[in-house]
Amino acid sequence: MSTPWLPLTQSDQLSDLAQASHEQPVLIFKHSTTCSISAAAKSKIERQWADSGLSNVPIYYLDLLRFRPLSAQVADQFGIRHESPQLLLIKDGECQYDASHMGIRLSDVSAKVTK
Repeated sequence: MSTPWLPLTQSDQLSDLAQASHEQPVLIFKHSTTCSISAAAKSKIERQWADSGLSNVPIYYLDLLRFRPLSAQVADQFGIRHESPQLLLIKDGECQYDASHMGIRLSDVSAKVTK
């Protein structure tokens, strides 16, 4: 099973996904398409997705280079420092987990989701 990336391209999607996170956790992956570390992190997520236990969790993909203002809005709205690559877990309208670079681990996210 491949990673079911959902494109995050509009600022109104942020409020929608924050609202939806009260019912079900949501993930946001911030990706720089020109960074080899970001490409490695994206590939790692895609390889581990099927065994992560997160198949029912929506995962949004944010292209940082195409949507810089949206990336800044994510950082502001959820009170996190901007990094790239970065994986955020949004639960109950708040960022409950964020990791960047090679610190991104779906096993850590899965543990937070099932809490």
